[in-house]
Amino acid sequence: MNPQRVETSKQAPTDPAQQNPTSGADIVVQTLVNNGVDAVFAYPGGASMPIHQALTRFRDQVRVILPRHEQGGGFAAQGYARTTGKIGVCMTTSGPGATNLVTCLADAKLDSIPMLAISGQVGTTVIGTDAFQETPIVEVCRSVTKHHYLVTDVNDIARVVREAFHIATTGRPGPVLVDIPKNIQFQMVVPDYNAPMKLPGYRVGTERATPREIEAIAAMIRAAKRPVIYAGGGIISSDASEELRALVAKTGIPITTTIMGLGGFPGDHPLSLDMLGMHGSVYANYAVDNADLLIALGVRFDDRVTGKVSAFANKAKIIHVEIDPSEIDKIKRADLAVCSDLKYALRELNAIVEAPDLTEWHRKVAVWKRDEPFHYNLDFPGIVPQHAIHELYKATKDRDTYISVGVGQHQMWTAQYYKFREPRRWMCSSGLGTMGFGLPAAVGAKIAHPDSLVIDIDGDGSLLMNIQEMATCYCEKVPVKVMLLNNMHLGMVVQWEDRFHAANRAHTYLGPIDHPEATGLGNGITPQERYYPDFIAVAKGFGWSGRSISAKKDLVPAIEEMIAAEGPYLLEVQVPYQEHVLPMIPSNSTVQDLIKE
Repeated sequence: MNPQRVETSKQAPTDPAQQNPTSGADIVVQTLVNNGVDAVFAYPGGASMPIHQALTRFRDQVRVILPRHEQGGGFAAQGYARTTGKIGVCMTTSGPGATNLVTCLADAKLDSIPMLAISGQVGTTVIGTDAFQETPIVEVCRSVTKHHYLVTDVNDIARVVREAFHIATTGRPGPVLVDIPKNIQFQMVVPDYNAPMKLPGYRVGTERATPREIEAIAAMIRAAKRPVIYAGGGIISSDASEELRALVAKTGIPITTTIMGLGGFPGDHPLSLDMLGMHGSVYANYAVDNADLLIALGVRFDDRVTGKVSAFANKAKIIHVEIDPSEIDKIKRADLAVCSDLKYALRELNAIVEAPDLTEWHRKVAVWKRDEPFHYNLDFPGIVPQHAIHELYKATKDRDTYISVGVGQHQMWTAQYYKFREPRRWMCSSGLGTMGFGLPAAVGAKIAHPDSLVIDIDGDGSLLMNIQEMATCYCEKVPVKVMLLNNMHLGMVVQWEDRFHAANRAHTYLGPIDHPEATGLGNGITPQERYYPDFIAVAKGFGWSGRSISAKKDLVPAIEEMIAAEGPYLLEVQVPYQEHVLPMIPSNSTVQDLIKE
């Protein structure tokens, strides 16, 4: 049974002895426990103090992890959710605490991540008076949440929190915000934990492909000569990875994934085309451009995949299977559109689908893969970032490893060179592209998987945005690892400057402002110049171990040292800033504009 198709909340006890008046704050926490929550990422403040006090009374059931910034807590909740499939829960106070979560909510909305954000609010008697630390957070977050609540009656808390879980985890997952005024948290009431939900118009569990639609998909596959499967994050969120593998095994259809879909199909499988799109493989983009059938599964035809939409897969008939009807025909019109849960649709399809003759298509794809592989400069005397990621992959591929990233060049190189074999091992801010995501997401993953290896592959610009979470790792005993690829630049922006702005540096150098690189002259850092800041000194100040390397001979031993370290560890790899992520299809361009060198 698909776990997203059943209500997650447990029946609360009905023993009369347990039906005493209870504070709103305790009801919040009891409802979290009833829904299986075992970890909350929460930063306290005046408007949320009653809930924090309640959490201390449930410390044997719920672990509270104290981030050092509310955004860190929000992204940690995402790391927990992305690697488990369960809802991630974070909590803040009102005003600035709540607004610090807005980016996390927007990020979760775009990537369809189930998240519950609980914010304290000023008392109901002063709402709307510009009271101290008041913001209308529901209004602020209306467009970046799947749903949102302002609770003004203590009797509604148990029902609202249950509804929030249901909404966040069913259909297309997403974030839900519950804003609770402080006086409501103090009020006492006999709770009804099993009160029926009130969700008029919200229907889930009925989005299933019809037998006629399944038969039509099978017929189109049977007639295809050059089919390609294009799979996205919907494969992960619907837990349909096994069904996808079965479809590929049965039909022999080559498969490419979006950045959100990495791990939904083994990246080292012979039929894997790796990622497609702007920085996807040449062979994936060639295959989609030459396909006569594109089977789009759990995708939204994002612009970083399609480039110029009118030219994307314009030789192919398109099948689009997607649980969210708003995504169907929104960007690219489908010849066969099916609104359905993916797991169900693929299971039904696998029961009847027949393999087409793809001998010639396999031959052509194999030539592209042979002639146009991902590659990097092996002769560079130092360490290039791609080499560092590839060596990390070789050292960790046979361990139970979870990888997070920040945003930028290191993110794309990781997607290219780390071959994920299983779903939910990859944490990436894909739709919003949020710098600072990597470290706190790794914290959440390590809380969820304490016995696994969790590594944040990060850039110097991204790491600095939430570097305060190093304190969380040390104080909360969360031994994540960070491999920092330090080029002292905002690497992806520099790449665009090089390609489209005559290499003029416009505030993309992260060193001292009087350096030539900072003044637009583009001379770059010299080998003699110390990389700035001293990340190892910073890490040690937070209680971490660490090491900085620049010589190729040190790379493998340093990776082994990082993996073996018992506590949190920062491995800084000094890399050149001149490297570009290739291949590259410029924005709103086509495969014909693909840059290889």
